[in-house]
Amino acid sequence: MVASTHWLASATGMSVLERGGNAFDAAVAAGFVLQVAEPHLNGPGGEVPILLWSEDEQKVSVVCGQGVAPSAATIDRFTELGLDVVPGTGLLAATVPGAFGGWMLMLERWGTWSLADVLAPAIHYAEHGVPVLERVSATIGSVRELFTQDWPTSAATWLPGGNVPEPGSKLANPVLAGTYRRLVAEAESASGTREGQLAAARKAWYEGFVAEAIADFSANTAWRDSSGEVHGGLLTGDDLAGWQASVEEPLTFDYRGHTVCKTGPWGQGPTFLQQLALLDGLDLDGMDFLGADYVHTVTEAAKLAFADREAWYGDTDVPMSDLLSPAYNAERRRLIGARASLELRPGAPGGRAPRLPVFPGPGTASDAPGLSGSRSGVGEPTVGGSAQGVGEPTVSRDGTVKGDTCHVDVVDRFGNMVSATPSGGWLQSSPTIPGLGFCLGTRAQMFWLQDGVATALRPGARPRTTLSPSFALRDGKPWLAFGTPGGDQQDQWSLTFFLSLVHGGLNLQEAIDAPMFHSEHFPSSFFPRGSRPGVMHVEDRLGAGVIAELRRRGHEVEVQGPWALGRLSAVSREDAFLKAAANPRGAQGYAAGR
Repeated sequence: MVASTHWLASATGMSVLERGGNAFDAAVAAGFVLQVAEPHLNGPGGEVPILLWSEDEQKVSVVCGQGVAPSAATIDRFTELGLDVVPGTGLLAATVPGAFGGWMLMLERWGTWSLADVLAPAIHYAEHGVPVLERVSATIGSVRELFTQDWPTSAATWLPGGNVPEPGSKLANPVLAGTYRRLVAEAESASGTREGQLAAARKAWYEGFVAEAIADFSANTAWRDSSGEVHGGLLTGDDLAGWQASVEEPLTFDYRGHTVCKTGPWGQGPTFLQQLALLDGLDLDGMDFLGADYVHTVTEAAKLAFADREAWYGDTDVPMSDLLSPAYNAERRRLIGARASLELRPGAPGGRAPRLPVFPGPGTASDAPGLSGSRSGVGEPTVGGSAQGVGEPTVSRDGTVKGDTCHVDVVDRFGNMVSATPSGGWLQSSPTIPGLGFCLGTRAQMFWLQDGVATALRPGARPRTTLSPSFALRDGKPWLAFGTPGGDQQDQWSLTFFLSLVHGGLNLQEAIDAPMFHSEHFPSSFFPRGSRPGVMHVEDRLGAGVIAELRRRGHEVEVQGPWALGRLSAVSREDAFLKAAANPRGAQGYAAGR
């Protein structure tokens, strides 16, 4: 089974499985196709965290394909440029592009296919073109003026004939196809073994022609970014050569017979576990499923978990054992009251005093332009406000994006499973690099330019990413791989889906289809880092009575359309069956199997 955010990726993954590949081969091939099919949501210059189950090893592993900050990326350097936040676009916000290394590491260690085979579908689509999604057209339309006036290399790539590609037309990226063809050629000329070719491809990317082009572009060009000023980049060839993807143990939490696995706190994934730890002492089964009590309780738990994210998470020593401990969560659980909290309330795990960054002032859509969610284009996706909350980029004229991404899940006939969330390097991130056909990502915008906080910018550190694939075991056996795009919403929408399975008794598709909701109470992870205390979004299918009761309890409810929130997909192993489901919202996600 394969499920993803785009039908071409799902079809690609399924074709790999049908031709003898395993789940890891299929996920890699699908991941590279997503770069071509959803270029407004991910690209070769981005990153990918992966959770996987190896049937041979009988364990869950995390592949970290999240690149790090350049060696020259210091708080002082940004301060000297007159900046107090990292720009949301342009070269200054680039980290080492980790997606290629992450995919290659999984392919080498667990896969069976060659580099040429897994790249063939992406090369074909880049060379011959893919149907243009409505949201891709809208994204390019939003930044057309930026491309034509300030980023001509991007205009050359994404404005064929000087025009915004129409929805349903075919859009190709022959330069990117050439980049991948050259990688394959260099790899095959370097070695006759599969492993040798993959090592050669990594070297070509991080030390060879790809790295040289990235380093030259970063050092010798300068471009207008979301600060309104023109800046060059900080990323060097040494930064790329000194980084490699890694394999880590997952963080886990046991909940009602299920073991949920997430990345470490260099990403936001553990907020999922913290929410479970808080809810574990509450009687969700005694509440009306998706009723006002249920939605209120889940939302208030999310606020507490994400407050801890702001105070404690980062690529540093994070006290996760205390944050997940029964004593800490019993204390925190008492903060969930009958009314909506309007405060950001991080805890003190192990008696440690929390330290929050100094955030931009809170605001709402009506009185604070420039803050998260308050104007089209700030933060992570919903194009031009036309589909608010769907998990597609909100893209402003300066290219600023309220981040989104893609997702793919795979389970094969052997029982191997993959959950991957590739993102970053979307077409509107920064100018396209000539000769490569892709741009650098902007994940460094998630660092704070403030000393002493967990997410403070420092050379060689990973930004606290929002990317958050999920995996769960049931009664100790591999059960579920799942995830969603959506920036700060990922570990809210994914949690709602999981709770719908565990407490709502729904099947995979019913749980994805169920009415979604999320909070914007806590600070956004994306430039310019604003917050909207008390604000929550709900699909109108929750019902007028539930919405009225939530408002009575103090929530500032913003009602979205009936199918507006979330882009989940999932695969599962249940008894003798493999199952999959994908999101109907946007008519784009797809699940396939045989």
